[in-house]
Amino acid sequence: MLADSYGRVATDLRVSLTDKCNLRCTYCMPPEGLEWLPKPELLTDDELNRLIRIGVTMLGITEVRFTGGEPLLRRGLPGIVASAAALEPRPRTALTTNGIGLARTAPALAEAGLDRVNVSLDTLRHDVFEKLARRRRLDDVLAGLAGAAEAGLTPVKVNAVLMRGVNDAEAPDLLRYCLEHGYRLRFIEQMPLDAQHGWRRDTMITADEILDRLSAEFDLAPADAATRGSAPAELFHVDGGPETVGVIGSVTRPFCGACDRVRLTADGQIRNCLFAREESDLRPLLRGGGTDAEIAERWRAAVASKRPGHGIDDPSFLQPARPMSAIGG
Repeated sequence: MLADSYGRVATDLRVSLTDKCNLRCTYCMPPEGLEWLPKPELLTDDELNRLIRIGVTMLGITEVRFTGGEPLLRRGLPGIVASAAALEPRPRTALTTNGIGLARTAPALAEAGLDRVNVSLDTLRHDVFEKLARRRRLDDVLAGLAGAAEAGLTPVKVNAVLMRGVNDAEAPDLLRYCLEHGYRLRFIEQMPLDAQHGWRRDTMITADEILDRLSAEFDLAPADAATRGSAPAELFHVDGGPETVGVIGSVTRPFCGACDRVRLTADGQIRNCLFAREESDLRPLLRGGGTDAEIAERWRAAVASKRPGHGIDDPSFLQPARPMSAIGG
């Protein structure tokens, strides 16, 4: 198992396939983009497949989520998904994407063995989408959501980040849209993971504010907390249910004590937390003739050192050097 010293066991592996993205969301990166990882530093498809196999068959991983950057930009994505889905025991597979290109690729991903998707959608307005993402691609995202549902990549979950003075008034509209289309909406507090290091706690939209905005138009009732487990989202039944909306309060309502996630970056680093400043490099072992057992042991040692929490409230907290696009969500 991948156990830490606080009794938590990592069973959910987040695999970043690339740090590149075809959007430039203001809460993630600057308009000009970033300096991407050099290709020789990126793990190959075979290296990724090997690490996923070790995680699933030797270390107790039961869910593999493919992330980025934007994972749909990875040319070998269907083959990587198929390799993971063919493992015994078979892990649950998921993909977090901005949705651009998903309408075209969803059938192939479903055939490869992908179970479901999470799609980022922060607004339903074209002008606001362009302001937030610096691209005119809202129609592509909406088509991607529809394509995922048609391909059976369900439940289709929608991730939304509210920015003060930009899209924070749209919370009820986003929920109404998702309810009408059968998508499961999750609002996520903005986190200190932008490349510009411009995040400020006093300007972020908190979980309490999100719930206040939704409660003005919907009747929300907390779902049974006992069923939450290690899930990051607090769920609320909408207008008596059974439909729900989720709020992920990573900053103001941390859930570190139940965390079961571990992250693998596109260049082979193990990270225990989105906000970690420490990494464990598996690439030298991969490329230096290390055995599966040696790689598994280093992975176990990396997770054993996991901290008790992200420490955002600690005065000594420092934002990680890597932005979200280079970590994998």
